[in-house]
Amino acid sequence: QLQLVESGGGLVQPGGSLRLSCAASGFTSDYAVIGWFRQAPGKEREGVSCTSSSDGSTFYAISVRDRFTVSRDIAKNTVYLEMNNLKPEDTAVYYCAVSLRPHGPGSVCYILARKYDYWGQGTQVTVSS
Repeated sequence: QLQLVESGGGLVQPGGSLRLSCAASGFTSDYAVIGWFRQAPGKEREGVSCTSSSDGSTFYAISVRDRFTVSRDIAKNTVYLEMNNLKPEDTAVYYCAVSLRPHGPGSVCYILARKYDYWGQGTQVTVSS
């Protein structure tokens, strides 16, 4: 059974940085789409990014583009979300998720929660002075 564990959340001042990790275990597929999502209190879950394992290409939501970067360590089965220039509106519980089914042709992926089958427990990120 595939399991995902996020870590790295915490309290950071506006303009600061954090790096979240998503470690996968029980992963046997050659293909996956890895997504990052976040959910702020009283708001719906929002897609942050998605990465196709076929070529490592990543799609970012407009709200985080140019501030957040996804990277991965294949040997460790770990994906990272580097978050820079954090803003108070980035405060949320951050989740990583995996889909073992292609979202479309090639490296297409979608940051739609319904397309993901496995979820981590989430890690809290708070941006506040």
